[in-house]
Amino acid sequence: MNKPYSESPYRWYILILAALTNTLASAVPSMCLPVLFKEISQDLNLSLVEVGLIWGIAALPGILTSLIGGAVGDRFGPKRILTAGCLLVGLVGGLRGVANSFTGLAAAVFLVGFLTPFVGMNVIKTCGIWFSSRQLGLANGVLSMGMALGFVIGSLASASLLSPWLGGWRNVLFFYGAITTALSLPWLFTRPAPTPAGQHSPAASSGSLQQALAHVGRIKNVWLLGLAILGIGGCIQGALGYIPLYLRGLGWSGIRADGALAAFHTTSMLCVIPIALWSDRLGSRKKVLVGAALLLTLGMGLLSVVNGVMVWIAVCLSGMVRDGFMAVFLTAITETEGIGPAYAGTAAGLVMVFSNLGSLLAPPLGNSLAVLGAGLPFVFWAALTVLGMLALYGTQARKTHSVLGMG
Repeated sequence: MNKPYSESPYRWYILILAALTNTLASAVPSMCLPVLFKEISQDLNLSLVEVGLIWGIAALPGILTSLIGGAVGDRFGPKRILTAGCLLVGLVGGLRGVANSFTGLAAAVFLVGFLTPFVGMNVIKTCGIWFSSRQLGLANGVLSMGMALGFVIGSLASASLLSPWLGGWRNVLFFYGAITTALSLPWLFTRPAPTPAGQHSPAASSGSLQQALAHVGRIKNVWLLGLAILGIGGCIQGALGYIPLYLRGLGWSGIRADGALAAFHTTSMLCVIPIALWSDRLGSRKKVLVGAALLLTLGMGLLSVVNGVMVWIAVCLSGMVRDGFMAVFLTAITETEGIGPAYAGTAAGLVMVFSNLGSLLAPPLGNSLAVLGAGLPFVFWAALTVLGMLALYGTQARKTHSVLGMG
């Protein structure tokens, strides 16, 4: 007799592959851009606002495809979507390297942003299927650690190591595209995702994406979580694209500026599993999320005014909660009453519509304030985090077992 899906050792292989997908298909190809922006902007003659637009424009199509990507995964199963998604994201991601103008690079980044949510939403759904609620926080912690590892590699190696070695920023993007494309092969040969015992997905069985969207759209907590990630995710996206340029403007060397961004992601990677496990033990996702948002706000506020060694402290203070927050946040979506594994893809997709909206607007809006003062963008992004916290306060705990907290 086969073991239940939540006890099968095969789930750990799936988790490792999912984490590597986050690392190599989502995080590294994305986070290489901030540290390559100086080289790219010199080559393509880009202004600071144009850099902000390129950094944020990937979120524009994601506003739509985050929702579609999750719903399609609920309908057809995550294995098929991840196989095709890695292939296409890798091919299109490599196209960024052939851009010869602002318009060309923005268009290529736009296409990457259109496809990437199909991968991200179905990685989340995969863990929601293979892991029970008892271990879901840990599983999402491993996924977020994979993202953090990719952010470290992308920010630390892309400009300082790979660009000189491979012959420029274009070849770095080609290299990352090839790696992402190769990830489609292990997904192709994975076992089909199981259906939890006694649970059937109406979205999958009826074939109606509209029904799944209508069901998820009636749940208040989903909308509040969306508003929360709009503010908090927008803050993070804006700051990550600006920090290397900001520190170079303060006179930091390229290696030190990139190192600060790597420190942000390294502290995040080190803290993500403890934060995820703490949320499992505490039984309150909401308290952990609010506490993490408070630390992020404090770190962003400090970055607007501090210099020298205090910059490192502010960066690490913000970074230590970034991926831990996302691990707990993704768990909270799946555990929301009325969602569960059956609607995890659709719900995550709807919430990430708001995340992409924040990521689209926050970078150029924050960067535009730099003409008034180099630290003002961080003030703006800290204010967005406060708005996100207010939305988290409005979420309601599940009556039976914890969703976002026990009270």
